[in-house]
Amino acid sequence: MKTVFIPIVLLASVAAIAQVPNDVSLAPVPGISGLSAPLGLKHAGDGSGRIFIVEQPGTVRVIDASGTLLNTPFADIESRVENNGERGLLDIAFHPEFESNGLFYLHYSAGGTRPSGTSLGDTIVAEFSVTANPDVASNTPNRIIMTVAQDFANHNGGQMRFGADGYLYLGLGDGGSGNDPCNRAQTLDPADIQTGGGCRGESSVALLGKMLRIDVDNATPPGANNVCAADGDGSAEYSVPSDNPFFEMNNRCGEVLHYGLRNPWRWSFDRNTGAMWIGDVGQNTWEEVDLLQAPADAAENFGWKPCEGSFQRGSTTVACQLAGSILPVLEYRTQDPNCSVTGGYRYRGPIASLRGLYIYGDFCSGNIWFADDDSGPWQSTLTGFNQGNIRSFGEDEAGNVYVIAGGGLFRFEGDTEIIFADGFE
Repeated sequence: MKTVFIPIVLLASVAAIAQVPNDVSLAPVPGISGLSAPLGLKHAGDGSGRIFIVEQPGTVRVIDASGTLLNTPFADIESRVENNGERGLLDIAFHPEFESNGLFYLHYSAGGTRPSGTSLGDTIVAEFSVTANPDVASNTPNRIIMTVAQDFANHNGGQMRFGADGYLYLGLGDGGSGNDPCNRAQTLDPADIQTGGGCRGESSVALLGKMLRIDVDNATPPGANNVCAADGDGSAEYSVPSDNPFFEMNNRCGEVLHYGLRNPWRWSFDRNTGAMWIGDVGQNTWEEVDLLQAPADAAENFGWKPCEGSFQRGSTTVACQLAGSILPVLEYRTQDPNCSVTGGYRYRGPIASLRGLYIYGDFCSGNIWFADDDSGPWQSTLTGFNQGNIRSFGEDEAGNVYVIAGGGLFRFEGDTEIIFADGFE
Protein backbone atom coordinates (compact mmCIF):
# COMPACT_ATOMS: atom_id res chain seq x y z
CA MET A 1 0.00 0.00 0.00
CA LYS A 2 1.28 3.45 -0.85
CA THR A 3 2.10 5.87 1.92
CA VAL A 4 -0.09 8.95 1.95
CA PHE A 5 1.99 12.06 1.29
CA ILE A 6 1.42 14.80 3.85
CA PRO A 7 3.08 18.13 3.00
CA ILE A 8 4.91 19.76 5.87
CA VAL A 9 3.71 23.20 6.92
CA LEU A 10 6.75 25.22 7.95
CA LEU A 11 4.78 28.03 9.55
CA ALA A 12 2.11 27.75 12.22
CA SER A 13 -0.77 28.87 10.03
CA VAL A 14 -2.42 26.29 7.78
CA ALA A 15 -3.08 27.43 4.23
CA ALA A 16 -5.18 25.94 1.46
CA ILE A 17 -3.00 23.76 -0.74
CA ALA A 18 -2.58 24.18 -4.49
CA GLN A 19 -5.17 22.50 -6.67
CA VAL A 20 -4.57 20.56 -9.87
CA PRO A 21 -6.09 22.70 -12.65
CA ASN A 22 -8.87 20.90 -14.54
CA ASP A 23 -7.43 21.74 -17.95
CA VAL A 24 -3.95 20.33 -17.27
CA SER A 25 -2.67 16.93 -18.38
CA LEU A 26 0.72 15.26 -18.70
CA ALA A 27 1.06 13.78 -22.18
CA PRO A 28 3.81 11.89 -24.02
CA VAL A 29 5.70 14.09 -26.46
CA PRO A 30 4.57 12.76 -29.87
CA GLY A 31 7.05 10.77 -31.93
CA ILE A 32 9.76 10.51 -29.24
CA SER A 33 10.88 6.99 -28.38
CA GLY A 34 14.03 4.94 -28.03
CA LEU A 35 15.90 7.31 -25.73
CA SER A 36 18.82 5.70 -23.89
CA ALA A 37 18.63 6.38 -20.13
CA PRO A 38 17.60 10.04 -20.51
CA LEU A 39 18.55 12.20 -17.53
CA GLY A 40 18.01 15.81 -18.53
CA LEU A 41 16.46 18.29 -20.95
CA LYS A 42 17.71 21.77 -21.83
CA HIS A 43 17.27 24.41 -24.52
CA ALA A 44 20.12 26.41 -26.04
CA GLY A 45 18.55 29.86 -25.74
CA ASP A 46 19.38 30.50 -29.39
CA GLY A 47 15.86 30.91 -30.76
CA SER A 48 16.07 27.63 -32.69
CA GLY A 49 13.20 25.96 -30.85
CA ARG A 50 15.34 22.85 -30.33
CA ILE A 51 15.53 20.88 -27.11
CA PHE A 52 18.48 18.73 -26.10
CA ILE A 53 18.17 15.43 -24.24
CA VAL A 54 21.07 14.30 -22.03
CA GLU A 55 21.51 10.51 -22.04
CA GLN A 56 23.44 8.94 -19.16
CA PRO A 57 25.74 6.70 -21.28
CA GLY A 58 27.32 9.82 -22.79
CA THR A 59 25.22 11.19 -25.64
CA VAL A 60 23.14 14.31 -26.19
CA ARG A 61 20.20 14.07 -28.59
CA VAL A 62 18.40 16.85 -30.46
CA ILE A 63 14.67 17.26 -30.90
CA ASP A 64 14.30 19.88 -33.62
CA ALA A 65 11.70 22.64 -33.86
CA SER A 66 9.35 20.33 -35.76
CA GLY A 67 9.41 17.82 -32.91
CA THR A 68 11.63 15.27 -34.68
CA LEU A 69 14.25 13.34 -32.72
CA LEU A 70 17.35 13.46 -34.90
CA ASN A 71 19.19 10.19 -35.46
CA THR A 72 22.69 11.62 -35.19
CA PRO A 73 23.59 12.65 -31.64
CA PHE A 74 24.46 16.27 -31.01
CA ALA A 75 27.38 15.00 -28.91
CA ASP A 76 28.75 11.53 -28.23
CA ILE A 77 31.42 11.21 -25.53
CA GLU A 78 30.67 7.67 -24.33
CA SER A 79 34.38 6.76 -24.34
CA ARG A 80 35.01 9.57 -21.84
CA VAL A 81 32.15 8.70 -19.47
CA GLU A 82 31.90 6.21 -16.63
CA ASN A 83 28.25 5.11 -16.82
CA ASN A 84 27.40 3.13 -13.72
CA GLY A 85 24.80 3.71 -11.00
CA GLU A 86 24.69 7.46 -10.30
CA ARG A 87 27.64 8.15 -12.60
CA GLY A 88 27.39 9.12 -16.25
CA LEU A 89 26.83 12.16 -18.43
CA LEU A 90 24.89 14.27 -15.96
CA ASP A 91 24.09 17.59 -17.64
CA ILE A 92 24.66 20.13 -20.38
CA ALA A 93 24.79 23.93 -20.14
CA PHE A 94 24.87 26.31 -23.09
CA HIS A 95 27.03 29.41 -22.98
CA PRO A 96 24.95 32.62 -22.79
CA GLU A 97 26.47 33.57 -26.17
CA PHE A 98 25.94 30.12 -27.67
CA GLU A 99 24.10 31.51 -30.68
CA SER A 100 27.28 33.35 -31.75
CA ASN A 101 30.13 31.36 -30.19
CA GLY A 102 28.75 27.78 -30.32
CA LEU A 103 30.16 26.87 -26.90
CA PHE A 104 28.54 24.49 -24.44
CA TYR A 105 29.62 22.55 -21.35
CA LEU A 106 29.15 18.94 -20.26
CA HIS A 107 29.28 17.62 -16.71
CA TYR A 108 30.21 13.95 -16.55
CA SER A 109 31.89 11.21 -14.52
CA ALA A 110 35.43 10.50 -15.70
CA GLY A 111 35.62 7.29 -17.73
CA GLY A 112 38.30 5.34 -19.56
CA THR A 113 39.47 8.35 -21.57
CA ARG A 114 40.12 10.97 -18.93
CA PRO A 115 42.57 13.73 -18.03
CA SER A 116 45.88 12.80 -16.47
CA GLY A 117 45.72 12.79 -12.68
CA THR A 118 41.99 12.05 -12.44
CA SER A 119 40.43 8.83 -11.17
CA LEU A 120 37.53 6.84 -12.54
CA GLY A 121 34.28 8.61 -11.61
CA ASP A 122 35.76 12.01 -10.77
CA THR A 123 33.69 15.04 -11.73
CA ILE A 124 34.65 16.66 -15.03
CA VAL A 125 33.28 19.85 -16.55
CA ALA A 126 34.50 20.29 -20.13
CA GLU A 127 33.90 22.84 -22.90
CA PHE A 128 32.82 21.74 -26.39
CA SER A 129 31.90 23.48 -29.65
CA VAL A 130 29.36 22.92 -32.40
CA THR A 131 30.59 22.13 -35.90
CA ALA A 132 29.50 23.76 -39.17
CA ASN A 133 26.36 21.64 -38.77
CA PRO A 134 24.44 23.30 -35.91
CA ASP A 135 22.91 19.94 -34.92
CA VAL A 136 26.27 18.19 -34.52
CA ALA A 137 29.09 19.10 -32.12
CA SER A 138 32.70 18.09 -31.86
CA ASN A 139 33.17 15.11 -29.56
CA THR A 140 36.60 16.34 -28.48
CA PRO A 141 36.61 18.97 -25.74
CA ASN A 142 38.16 22.35 -26.40
CA ARG A 143 39.42 22.29 -22.84
CA ILE A 144 38.78 20.71 -19.47
CA ILE A 145 37.33 23.46 -17.32
CA MET A 146 37.34 21.70 -13.96
CA THR A 147 37.96 18.33 -12.32
CA VAL A 148 36.82 17.48 -8.80
CA ALA A 149 37.83 14.33 -6.94
CA GLN A 150 34.97 12.11 -5.77
CA ASP A 151 35.29 10.03 -2.60
CA PHE A 152 32.68 7.43 -3.51
CA ALA A 153 30.53 6.47 -6.51
CA ASN A 154 27.29 8.21 -5.50
CA HIS A 155 26.06 11.72 -4.71
CA ASN A 156 27.67 13.41 -7.70
CA GLY A 157 25.10 16.18 -7.94
CA GLY A 158 24.47 16.98 -11.57
CA GLN A 159 22.80 20.19 -12.65
CA MET A 160 24.70 23.06 -14.29
CA ARG A 161 23.24 26.37 -15.35
CA PHE A 162 24.42 29.79 -16.40
CA GLY A 163 22.93 32.55 -14.31
CA ALA A 164 21.74 35.95 -15.45
CA ASP A 165 25.19 37.18 -14.35
CA GLY A 166 26.86 35.07 -17.07
CA TYR A 167 28.59 32.75 -14.59
CA LEU A 168 28.33 28.97 -14.54
CA TYR A 169 26.65 27.43 -11.48
CA LEU A 170 27.28 23.78 -10.59
CA GLY A 171 25.65 21.77 -7.79
CA LEU A 172 27.83 18.98 -6.35
CA GLY A 173 26.84 16.26 -3.90
CA ASP A 174 28.71 15.43 -0.71
CA GLY A 175 30.94 12.76 -2.24
CA GLY A 176 28.75 9.81 -1.47
CA SER A 177 28.52 6.73 0.69
CA GLY A 178 25.94 7.56 3.38
CA ASN A 179 25.65 10.25 6.04
CA ASP A 180 28.59 12.20 4.56
CA PRO A 181 31.35 10.21 6.30
CA CYS A 182 34.03 12.64 5.04
CA ASN A 183 32.10 15.71 6.32
CA ARG A 184 32.37 17.40 2.93
CA ALA A 185 29.17 19.45 3.04
CA GLN A 186 30.19 21.48 6.11
CA THR A 187 33.95 21.69 5.45
CA LEU A 188 34.90 25.13 4.12
CA ASP A 189 38.63 25.29 4.87
CA PRO A 190 40.54 23.00 2.46
CA ALA A 191 43.18 22.59 5.18
CA ASP A 192 40.56 20.74 7.24
CA ILE A 193 39.57 18.08 4.72
CA GLN A 194 39.13 14.66 6.27
CA THR A 195 41.09 11.73 4.81
CA GLY A 196 41.20 7.98 5.35
CA GLY A 197 38.48 5.36 5.06
CA GLY A 198 37.93 6.16 1.41
CA CYS A 199 38.04 9.94 1.90
CA ARG A 200 40.34 11.49 -0.70
CA GLY A 201 43.06 14.04 0.06
CA GLU A 202 42.92 16.38 -2.95
CA SER A 203 41.97 19.97 -2.13
CA SER A 204 39.13 19.80 -4.68
CA VAL A 205 37.07 17.58 -2.35
CA ALA A 206 36.40 20.73 -0.30
CA LEU A 207 34.02 21.65 -3.17
CA LEU A 208 31.77 18.66 -2.51
CA GLY A 209 28.36 19.28 -0.96
CA LYS A 210 28.42 22.82 -2.37
CA MET A 211 26.89 25.10 -4.98
CA LEU A 212 29.74 26.51 -7.07
CA ARG A 213 29.87 29.63 -9.23
CA ILE A 214 32.72 30.14 -11.71
CA ASP A 215 33.64 32.37 -14.65
CA VAL A 216 34.42 30.17 -17.67
CA ASP A 217 35.34 33.15 -19.87
CA ASN A 218 38.48 34.04 -17.91
CA ALA A 219 41.28 31.77 -16.75
CA THR A 220 43.28 31.87 -13.52
CA PRO A 221 47.04 32.34 -14.02
CA PRO A 222 49.63 30.27 -12.13
CA GLY A 223 50.45 31.34 -8.61
CA ALA A 224 49.04 31.35 -5.11
CA ASN A 225 45.25 31.65 -4.89
CA ASN A 226 42.23 30.06 -3.23
CA VAL A 227 41.03 28.12 -6.28
CA CYS A 228 40.59 24.65 -4.82
CA ALA A 229 40.28 22.76 -8.12
CA ALA A 230 43.29 24.50 -9.68
CA ASP A 231 46.16 22.64 -11.30
CA GLY A 232 49.34 22.05 -9.33
CA ASP A 233 50.80 25.40 -10.38
CA GLY A 234 47.68 27.29 -9.26
CA SER A 235 46.33 27.85 -12.76
CA ALA A 236 42.78 26.99 -13.83
CA GLU A 237 40.67 27.20 -16.97
CA TYR A 238 38.20 29.38 -15.07
CA SER A 239 38.33 32.18 -12.56
CA VAL A 240 36.46 33.08 -9.39
CA PRO A 241 33.96 35.96 -9.67
CA SER A 242 34.99 38.82 -7.42
CA ASP A 243 31.57 38.86 -5.74
CA ASN A 244 31.74 35.21 -4.69
CA PRO A 245 31.54 35.17 -0.87
CA PHE A 246 34.99 33.56 -0.39
CA PHE A 247 36.83 35.42 -3.12
CA GLU A 248 40.57 35.61 -2.26
CA MET A 249 40.06 34.23 1.26
CA ASN A 250 43.07 32.06 2.09
CA ASN A 251 41.19 29.55 4.25
CA ARG A 252 38.29 29.01 1.87
CA CYS A 253 37.58 27.79 -1.67
CA GLY A 254 36.78 30.75 -3.90
CA GLU A 255 34.52 28.66 -6.13
CA VAL A 256 32.00 28.04 -3.34
CA LEU A 257 28.77 30.02 -3.38
CA HIS A 258 26.64 27.99 -0.91
CA TYR A 259 27.21 24.86 1.16
CA GLY A 260 25.56 22.21 3.35
CA LEU A 261 24.01 20.22 0.47
CA ARG A 262 23.69 16.44 0.39
CA ASN A 263 22.92 15.73 -3.26
CA PRO A 264 21.36 18.59 -5.27
CA TRP A 265 20.54 16.31 -8.20
CA ARG A 266 18.22 18.76 -9.97
CA TRP A 267 17.80 22.49 -9.36
CA SER A 268 16.65 25.47 -11.40
CA PHE A 269 16.43 29.22 -11.66
CA ASP A 270 13.04 30.93 -11.79
CA ARG A 271 13.22 32.54 -15.22
CA ASN A 272 11.15 35.51 -14.01
CA THR A 273 12.83 36.33 -10.70
CA GLY A 274 16.20 34.54 -10.70
CA ALA A 275 15.29 32.68 -7.51
CA MET A 276 17.09 29.36 -7.05
CA TRP A 277 15.06 26.20 -6.40
CA ILE A 278 17.08 23.20 -5.18
CA GLY A 279 15.80 19.67 -4.82
CA ASP A 280 18.22 18.16 -2.27
CA VAL A 281 17.98 14.39 -1.96
CA GLY A 282 17.67 13.20 1.65
CA GLN A 283 19.29 10.37 3.61
CA ASN A 284 16.68 8.20 5.31
CA THR A 285 14.17 10.63 6.79
CA TRP A 286 13.42 13.79 4.77
CA GLU A 287 13.41 14.92 1.14
CA GLU A 288 13.61 18.68 0.75
CA VAL A 289 13.19 21.57 -1.66
CA ASP A 290 15.11 24.74 -0.83
CA LEU A 291 14.43 28.24 -2.13
CA LEU A 292 16.82 31.18 -2.30
CA GLN A 293 15.44 34.47 -3.52
CA ALA A 294 17.68 36.55 -5.78
CA PRO A 295 20.08 38.06 -5.15
CA ALA A 296 21.66 35.66 -2.64
CA ASP A 297 25.16 37.04 -2.18
CA ALA A 298 26.10 35.47 1.16
CA ALA A 299 27.39 31.93 1.57
CA GLU A 300 24.19 30.22 2.70
CA ASN A 301 24.29 26.96 4.68
CA PHE A 302 21.57 24.43 3.80
CA GLY A 303 22.25 22.41 6.93
CA TRP A 304 23.44 18.95 5.86
CA LYS A 305 24.60 16.86 7.71
CA PRO A 306 23.69 18.22 11.16
CA CYS A 307 20.22 18.70 9.73
CA GLU A 308 18.04 16.85 7.24
CA GLY A 309 15.13 18.93 6.07
CA SER A 310 14.00 21.23 8.89
CA PHE A 311 14.90 18.65 11.54
CA GLN A 312 17.98 17.26 13.20
CA ARG A 313 19.42 14.53 10.98
CA GLY A 314 17.38 11.34 11.35
CA SER A 315 14.68 12.94 13.51
CA THR A 316 11.01 13.53 12.76
CA THR A 317 10.39 15.64 15.87
CA VAL A 318 13.53 17.57 16.88
CA ALA A 319 13.92 20.82 14.94
CA CYS A 320 17.21 21.68 13.22
CA GLN A 321 19.47 23.43 15.74
CA LEU A 322 22.11 24.68 13.27
CA ALA A 323 22.13 28.45 13.67
CA GLY A 324 21.65 30.41 10.48
CA SER A 325 20.92 27.42 8.25
CA ILE A 326 18.38 27.69 5.44
CA LEU A 327 15.28 25.62 6.12
CA PRO A 328 13.41 24.04 3.20
CA VAL A 329 10.19 25.53 1.90
CA LEU A 330 8.90 22.04 1.05
CA GLU A 331 9.75 18.66 2.55
CA TYR A 332 8.32 15.16 2.79
CA ARG A 333 9.25 11.89 4.44
CA THR A 334 11.74 9.52 2.81
CA GLN A 335 9.30 6.68 3.16
CA ASP A 336 7.95 4.01 0.79
CA PRO A 337 7.09 4.74 -1.99
CA ASN A 338 8.92 8.10 -1.88
CA CYS A 339 12.70 8.06 -1.56
CA SER A 340 14.48 10.68 -3.70
CA VAL A 341 13.27 14.19 -4.57
CA THR A 342 13.70 15.43 -8.14
CA GLY A 343 13.77 19.21 -8.20
CA GLY A 344 11.74 20.95 -10.88
CA TYR A 345 10.63 24.37 -12.09
CA ARG A 346 8.40 27.22 -11.15
CA TYR A 347 6.11 27.27 -14.15
CA ARG A 348 6.34 30.40 -16.31
CA GLY A 349 5.08 28.98 -19.59
CA PRO A 350 2.00 29.38 -21.77
CA ILE A 351 -0.51 27.33 -19.73
CA ALA A 352 -2.38 29.98 -17.78
CA SER A 353 -3.57 27.76 -14.91
CA LEU A 354 -0.04 26.52 -14.15
CA ARG A 355 1.68 29.90 -13.97
CA GLY A 356 3.46 30.45 -10.68
CA LEU A 357 3.19 26.85 -9.49
CA TYR A 358 6.37 25.01 -8.56
CA ILE A 359 6.43 21.51 -10.10
CA TYR A 360 8.59 18.76 -8.59
CA GLY A 361 8.56 14.99 -8.09
CA ASP A 362 10.07 11.88 -6.57
CA PHE A 363 12.28 9.46 -8.48
CA CYS A 364 11.18 6.26 -6.74
CA SER A 365 7.42 6.73 -6.53
CA GLY A 366 6.95 8.74 -9.73
CA ASN A 367 4.78 11.14 -7.74
CA ILE A 368 4.53 14.73 -9.04
CA TRP A 369 3.40 17.65 -6.91
CA PHE A 370 2.31 21.21 -7.62
CA ALA A 371 3.10 23.80 -4.94
CA ASP A 372 2.10 27.42 -4.40
CA ASP A 373 2.42 30.15 -1.80
CA ASP A 374 -0.87 31.91 -2.48
CA SER A 375 -1.93 31.72 1.17
CA GLY A 376 1.42 32.20 2.88
CA PRO A 377 3.78 29.24 3.33
CA TRP A 378 4.45 26.98 0.36
CA GLN A 379 1.97 24.11 0.19
CA SER A 380 1.87 21.05 -2.11
CA THR A 381 -0.75 18.82 -3.61
CA LEU A 382 -0.27 15.42 -5.22
CA THR A 383 -1.25 15.57 -8.89
CA GLY A 384 -1.77 11.94 -9.88
CA PHE A 385 0.37 12.48 -13.00
CA ASN A 386 2.54 9.41 -12.41
CA GLN A 387 4.53 8.07 -15.38
CA GLY A 388 7.21 6.11 -13.49
CA ASN A 389 10.60 7.06 -12.08
CA ILE A 390 11.09 10.83 -12.28
CA ARG A 391 14.65 11.35 -13.50
CA SER A 392 14.38 15.02 -14.37
CA PHE A 393 12.25 17.99 -15.32
CA GLY A 394 13.12 20.34 -18.17
CA GLU A 395 12.04 23.64 -19.67
CA ASP A 396 12.03 24.83 -23.29
CA GLU A 397 12.46 28.38 -24.57
CA ALA A 398 8.71 29.04 -24.37
CA GLY A 399 8.58 27.92 -20.74
CA ASN A 400 6.85 24.59 -21.33
CA VAL A 401 7.81 22.07 -18.65
CA TYR A 402 8.76 18.50 -19.53
CA VAL A 403 9.11 15.37 -17.42
CA ILE A 404 11.62 12.60 -18.05
CA ALA A 405 10.06 9.56 -16.42
CA GLY A 406 10.47 5.83 -16.91
CA GLY A 407 12.68 6.44 -19.96
CA GLY A 408 9.96 8.46 -21.71
CA LEU A 409 9.46 12.17 -22.37
CA PHE A 410 6.26 13.95 -21.31
CA ARG A 411 5.02 17.54 -21.42
CA PHE A 412 2.37 19.39 -19.48
CA GLU A 413 -0.53 20.41 -21.71
CA GLY A 414 -3.43 22.74 -21.00
CA ASP A 415 -5.32 25.85 -22.02
CA THR A 416 -3.07 28.69 -23.11
CA GLU A 417 -3.74 32.39 -23.25
CA ILE A 418 -2.13 35.50 -24.66
CA ILE A 419 -1.15 38.15 -22.12
CA PHE A 420 -1.12 41.63 -23.61
CA ALA A 421 1.10 44.48 -22.50
CA ASP A 422 -1.63 46.03 -20.33
CA GLY A 423 -2.07 42.74 -18.46
CA PHE A 424 -5.55 42.01 -19.82
CA GLU A 425 -6.53 39.10 -22.07
